[in-house]
Amino acid sequence: MDSILVRGGAELNGVIPIAGAKNACLALMPATLLSDEPLTLTNAPRLSDIKTMTQLLQSLGAEVTSLQDGKVLAMSSHDLSNLTADYDIVRKMRASFLVLGPMLARAGRAVVSLPGGCAIGARPVDLHLKAMEALGATLELRDGYVYAEAKGGLKGAVFDFPLVSVGATENALMAATLAKGTTELRNAAREPEIVDLARCLRKMGARIEGEGTSTITIEGVDRLTGTTHPVVTDRIELGTYMLAPAICGGEVEFLGGRIDLVGAFCEKLDAAGISVSETERGLKVKRKNGRVNAVDVITAPFPGFPTDLQAQMMALLCTAEGVSVLEERIFENRFMHAPELIRMGAKIDVHGGQATVTGVEKLRGARVMATDLRASVSLILAALAAEGETVVSRVYHLDRGYERVEEKLGACGASIERVSS
Repeated sequence: MDSILVRGGAELNGVIPIAGAKNACLALMPATLLSDEPLTLTNAPRLSDIKTMTQLLQSLGAEVTSLQDGKVLAMSSHDLSNLTADYDIVRKMRASFLVLGPMLARAGRAVVSLPGGCAIGARPVDLHLKAMEALGATLELRDGYVYAEAKGGLKGAVFDFPLVSVGATENALMAATLAKGTTELRNAAREPEIVDLARCLRKMGARIEGEGTSTITIEGVDRLTGTTHPVVTDRIELGTYMLAPAICGGEVEFLGGRIDLVGAFCEKLDAAGISVSETERGLKVKRKNGRVNAVDVITAPFPGFPTDLQAQMMALLCTAEGVSVLEERIFENRFMHAPELIRMGAKIDVHGGQATVTGVEKLRGARVMATDLRASVSLILAALAAEGETVVSRVYHLDRGYERVEEKLGACGASIERVSS
């Protein structure tokens, strides 16, 4: 099993290209199931989760070809030979559940295993199922699978999400494109990944209005066509790497970065004493002077502070001057990185969904263990600023969401390498 070895203390200077968004790509890929014509995605990230989704689509009869070193995905679902998404694949990744809506919309039935994913709370799929029922599907849960059927096809409806859910919004949005009549999704998620999916579906012939707001209106069409679509920049990878020069000094430019993708995050960086400026190619980040300032963070749905940047922000605040409070309002059990940061000398007190971080002047290298995707990279960020060597184990989590971390950070002066046991 691989580990990441980091020797801390080096400033970072240079350029880091930001990949296409994992979460956007994982929603765009199932959209191929809505049409019998080819769908091609460019700017795709090269991640293990993308490979898992590829395996799932292929198991359903779709053709998926990886081109240009994985940056282009050419897909075709002209022959859906199987309508069962098997447990052995779906259990590996929560986003696998996004095949439910497209299969129901196009084929009128689907059998999908309940999903797996990171251990950061219950993260139930009940909102996905309620949205499908609102569109006219009949559902039965049996032996760990969802058996769904829409005799005569899905029908347009008004559905008000009781809670904001990105995945459920994506599933309902795709399903509604081929439903008979008009669908209105209220209290819908507003994330850039939702906007990106809607734009791709519109290129395929869908009639969608309101993406990026809390109300999305979809007028169903008889069929969708193929298209080519670039995956939006990964705002979580962007925010993660922006913290690297913030935590250990230096100046780095991030190619493809956009302020509108990370607005609330940039506000916290500014308060902490980190300079973020726009360039012709993206964003440039540098630490202004000395230790960063303590800031308080509350996670919220977009356009608020992303829960997927909370662990990384905590790593920065471990060395801030003063006391910071981080409140997690999206997922439960999402402070599992705190004990590992404490092993590195951090002072963190966790009570339920709130963590109080008292900054220290220096972290110390240690052997630590990743517990989930974002926790893994938070430990690498902390290691960049720590004295001595840090070994981060269980980095298979890391590979689910970050491509070539050692290469990107190493090119800017970090002493980082992957070690195979």
